[in-house]
Amino acid sequence: MLPALLLRMYAWSMLFWRRRDGATAIEYVILIVVIALVVLAAGRLLGPQIEAFFGKVGDALT
Repeated sequence: MLPALLLRMYAWSMLFWRRRDGATAIEYVILIVVIALVVLAAGRLLGPQIEAFFGKVGDALT
């Protein structure tokens, strides 16, 4: 699922950059939404590891 999503995002971005006319507001909104979803998904997946890392750092400092 993730490789297909990344491939689709790559193809969309190539079309986005190759077009000669200007981007509309809706295209910018779609781009921001996709970036936000990727950031949220990464946060959900990596959240426990990040929390554990900072917990270890906190324990080492005390």
